[in-house]
Amino acid sequence: MLKYLMIAVLAFVLAGCTQETQNKLSRAVQNWTGVNGVLEVYAGNKLVKRFLEIDKLSTAVSTTDDTPRPYRFGYGILDENLNMVADKREKKVYFEFSDYSTSYIFYTYPK
Repeated sequence: MLKYLMIAVLAFVLAGCTQETQNKLSRAVQNWTGVNGVLEVYAGNKLVKRFLEIDKLSTAVSTTDDTPRPYRFGYGILDENLNMVADKREKKVYFEFSDYSTSYIFYTYPK
């Protein structure tokens, strides 16, 4: 009974939050649980890079103020042979890309 009461109270509290607050809470949960995303980078119509098992992409922020920078970054396994499998020899790497010039698609890994 207490479990259901706690769920009801949590739902009521979340319903009272603004959309932005709900989004922040959702991102906080995703940061903790991960989303297992895939990032694909294209040159025209050709796939040139793929990163697997990405938890999140972050927007860079200025160190002197809170101004967002025009690039995103994250960590993921570089899928060197583009087979959608994190092979043993493929390692987790840091990556970043510009918001202005990189054609990319980010999506959750379907497995």
